[in-house]
Amino acid sequence: MLISSALFVVEGVTDIQFLSTFIQAEFIITNGSEIPIKTIEYIQTVFNSKRQVIVLTDPDAPGQRIRSVLDSHMKGLSHVFIQKKDAIRKNKVGVAQSTPSVILEALSHIMVEHSKIDATLTNEDLLALNLLGTKDATLRRDFVSCHFHIGHTNAKTLLKRLNNLSISNEQLTEVLKTYEISS
Repeated sequence: MLISSALFVVEGVTDIQFLSTFIQAEFIITNGSEIPIKTIEYIQTVFNSKRQVIVLTDPDAPGQRIRSVLDSHMKGLSHVFIQKKDAIRKNKVGVAQSTPSVILEALSHIMVEHSKIDATLTNEDLLALNLLGTKDATLRRDFVSCHFHIGHTNAKTLLKRLNNLSISNEQLTEVLKTYEISS
C-alpha cells in the first residue's frame, strides 16, 4: 500500500500538523462531525478515482460519527483506529495527542469497509462468547477490539467489523482464551 498516494481524512488542523511531520500524503479536514457537503463531495471524487481514502479520526463519539457519515456515502473506505488510551495528552483525546509510533502501528492494521460481507458470526455467537448481555461484555469487547485493531465498539459494531474482517467463531474463541488467561 502506498500511503503517499492516499488521502487522509482527519478532524482538524492540529491533526494535519502532527501527521505531516512523519507522513507524506494529502490530508483533508472535516472540521468536526458536521462534515460540509463540499468536503464529502471532494472525498467522493478522490475515492471514485480509485485512490485510497484513509479515515483516521479521534477515538471518541464525534470521530465515530464522522466515520459513519462517510461510510453512508462511500462503501470501501479504509479505516485506521487508534485506542483512546494511546491518544490522551493534557486532558485532550485525539489523533494529535498520540505518537508517531502509535499512528504507524495503526496504519499496519488498515480495515477496509466492504459493501457486501459474508457474515460468519452472529449475535448468538456473541452471546455464547459473553460479548453481549453480560456484566463484563464491554471489557471483553474492548479486548477483542484492541486485538483486531478495530476501535472501540458496541456489540452491533463489533459484529459488523469482525465479519468485515472475515473473523471466524474459532478465531474469536481463541482470542478470548487469551482474555481469560490475562483476567
